[in-house]
Amino acid sequence: MGNFLPRLRYRPFSKGGLGQKLESSSAATLNLLEKKKVHEGHEAEGMLSKEKREELEQLAGQVLHQLDGVPHDDLIQRLLSSVLRMSSDNRRADLKIAASTLEEMEHSFDVLELFHDRRKVSIFGSARSAPDSQIYKQAKDFSQLMAEKNLMVITGAGPGVMAAGNEGAGRENSFGLGIRLPHETGSNEYIAGDIKDITFKYFFTRKLAFLKDSHAVVCCPGGYGTHDEGFETLTLIQTGKAQLMPVICLAPEGNPFWENWDKYVRETLLAQGMISEADLSLYKVTHCIHEAAKEITHFYRRYHSYRFLNEKLIVRLTKAVSEEELDYLNSNYADILVDGRITACDAPHGAPFDQNLGKLPALTLPFKMGRYGRLREMINWLNDCNADCPDVAPEHGEGGRLPVEID
Repeated sequence: MGNFLPRLRYRPFSKGGLGQKLESSSAATLNLLEKKKVHEGHEAEGMLSKEKREELEQLAGQVLHQLDGVPHDDLIQRLLSSVLRMSSDNRRADLKIAASTLEEMEHSFDVLELFHDRRKVSIFGSARSAPDSQIYKQAKDFSQLMAEKNLMVITGAGPGVMAAGNEGAGRENSFGLGIRLPHETGSNEYIAGDIKDITFKYFFTRKLAFLKDSHAVVCCPGGYGTHDEGFETLTLIQTGKAQLMPVICLAPEGNPFWENWDKYVRETLLAQGMISEADLSLYKVTHCIHEAAKEITHFYRRYHSYRFLNEKLIVRLTKAVSEEELDYLNSNYADILVDGRITACDAPHGAPFDQNLGKLPALTLPFKMGRYGRLREMINWLNDCNADCPDVAPEHGEGGRLPVEID
């Protein structure tokens, strides 16, 4: 490091550019530092001073200048600055968490990127389902059906429903996102050793990998883990932190597993005002694998994807709307608008968007945040049209399936 640093050249940051972003990213921590000093009446022990933070941010800028042609250099510099600020941290356990998290994200993102041109379905369910059970057989048959429709399957790589998913879809059409647990034996035989067999240390990085590139989620009967994954998926969709996608609760015929769950949701959560009526549109309960498959493929019939741009929601379509359809949307879905109207347009394309998509028809609307259940109902109506809709490859996009956040 001593021989490396003297060769670095530092370029001052321009106002309103990267320097402003870095200043903004540090504001919360610096504010916390000042509050702690006032509260305790002395320098906050264990926290970097403002001067030291600025010094490390400049060092990150110097390191970045040694790398030639780095894309998204503003984000890379933020990452470098965070790592350098943590270099003075004596809490080894915190550093281990940060290091493992970044390594797991980097590796899983790279593997998922290799298959960005195919839609994917995440399947959750119990590790305890025996291979001769109806639950296992149904999960296997459903996964095989997904592979036949050119969708890939993502499972947790373990036994039970997870093994059924990998077995049904086949090694070439499935992923295994495993978790290191003391009592688990590793990945199932149907995905073990594959490039798409990824093992995580932390549940939260694993969940991110599950949902970042998923186009649908199917929950088979399961325990705490399955309910955690299912509810988190619904939470992320309901709050706009994940794209709208089909969420299907699937169980064998005669098994009331999800009907009982649905009854709880309706008679407790909805009845006590914890969710809205439209939130019930975010999931579907079924016993039929063909109905589950149709729920997924039909969702992407006319609807393609959405992005936020300049505080407007851009809904990409594979088939343009008519004037009559546009009038219907404005008459029946005005409650999802902050103001104004839903208008037809061409979806933004080219850099920084997915340059493989080309120009798609779209709708633009001043979306009222939180109305994702009603937005799903609007998308259902669009998909029910009688027009022929071309098959368009999924969005590659920035950040996989997660909506681009406003910086």
